[in-house]
Amino acid sequence: MGARETESTWTRGIGIPKFNQEMLAVTIAALAAITLVWAFMLPEAPAIVLGAAGTVFTVAIVVVIRLMMDPDSVRALQSDAMLQMASSMIDAMGEGLTEKASQEVCELLLPNTSAIAVALTNRDIVLGYAGYQEAHNPAGIPIRTQATHAAIRGGETLVLMTPQEIGLPVPAETSRIKAAIVVPLWVGDRVEGTLKFYYRNANKITETQRSIAQGFAQLLATQMAAVEMETQRKLATSMELKMLQTQINPHFLFNTINTIASFIRTDPMKARTLLREFAVFYRRTLEDSTERISLGRELDQVQRYFGFELARFGDERLALEVNAAPEIQDMMVPPFLVQPLVENAIKHAMAPERQLVITIDASVDGDDVIIVVGDNGVGMTEETCANITQVESSTGLGIAVKNVHDRMIGFFGPDAQMVYTSELGVGTQVTLRCPGCAHCEAAEVAVADTAVVEADLAAETARNEETMAELTELVAQVSLEGAGGGSDEPAPAAG
Repeated sequence: MGARETESTWTRGIGIPKFNQEMLAVTIAALAAITLVWAFMLPEAPAIVLGAAGTVFTVAIVVVIRLMMDPDSVRALQSDAMLQMASSMIDAMGEGLTEKASQEVCELLLPNTSAIAVALTNRDIVLGYAGYQEAHNPAGIPIRTQATHAAIRGGETLVLMTPQEIGLPVPAETSRIKAAIVVPLWVGDRVEGTLKFYYRNANKITETQRSIAQGFAQLLATQMAAVEMETQRKLATSMELKMLQTQINPHFLFNTINTIASFIRTDPMKARTLLREFAVFYRRTLEDSTERISLGRELDQVQRYFGFELARFGDERLALEVNAAPEIQDMMVPPFLVQPLVENAIKHAMAPERQLVITIDASVDGDDVIIVVGDNGVGMTEETCANITQVESSTGLGIAVKNVHDRMIGFFGPDAQMVYTSELGVGTQVTLRCPGCAHCEAAEVAVADTAVVEADLAAETARNEETMAELTELVAQVSLEGAGGGSDEPAPAAG
């Protein structure tokens, strides 16, 4: 970086920065001019002094004009200034379009344009503002100009030549802002905000100003997309780790093995069935860590998990109801979307005096898939419900719930929703909205699933048999040590 800066700042030849060359020439011209004035004021002006001073003055002026008018020099200086400002903007936006970064960007842009004010917004509020009436436009206030809302809705750059077109919240005659350029910030296929330049009059909006607005808006949008991609990459890695921690934890593993071990003595056939199901469950848990799967496959995995818990607690304590039409089950969703919610209900919502009934309802709303997971358990307070996505939640729900929420955002973007509603003593309901899931044609998904099943059936069967053999050996060891060893959960129900 240092070498590049040296090449752009220093000129070839005598090795003096261009700014200093200009100043040196101006200084020499000024000294020559002073000498000429002094010589003319003498009674008998020396011809040699006059000639020398005049020559030096003329040459110095020519050098100054040449340095200032050289097109290559002008373009080089402009390019260097723009590159330095772009670099500063990128550095400021290292963590995305935050309020602090937005304010820095506005302050960087303002002196490099003809605008009297520069503003940055997201879709709802002002993030940064510099220039005219800056004190009256702090970060965090709602967007107030009609043109900004129009640019966000329409996604097109607006060049506004009158205050009326801008739609200022104050009377036009009381404001110095008479014209504006509003550029939407496109990130992917959606508008995430705007970059705005306000001018004293419409004559200030030249082609250069339009190019500057468009160019820096594109730079901001590109950097926002880069930050979002990096965030999604980190999120994908952390989601996978959290998913594995949530889905395959030691308590669940040992409790399930203990349950199977207890049935070896009381109901060997049921023990074998549970063992086979556990082999499939364990294998699919590892295989379904990143790709989308059909909702039917996700619900199968949920019911398989519920079967283990039902074997532990018995029919009098647990029940599961699943309502999803056949065409809904072909919709593609991220894996481990429903199971953590069912697991949380069993862990935290079970009341001692009544059966816990968990319901799963899946439906289509336009292009979206709506999944509702409800229970009739102990419920939660409003405060707990409001803080449910916090990992540090004292209820212990935070990691699993935040995992589901982060996975939805990672797969579907910011329009994905997870809404918790709960009432103490009545139960809890979680509503998941998966935008765009219904775009997949059911027939295409069914054909693809059939092809995958036919291609991988033999390999999957072999893997499950290997897993089952390993689990059988582990269950046998646990059975010899006693069914209660290694578990701090309630004992499994009798067969």
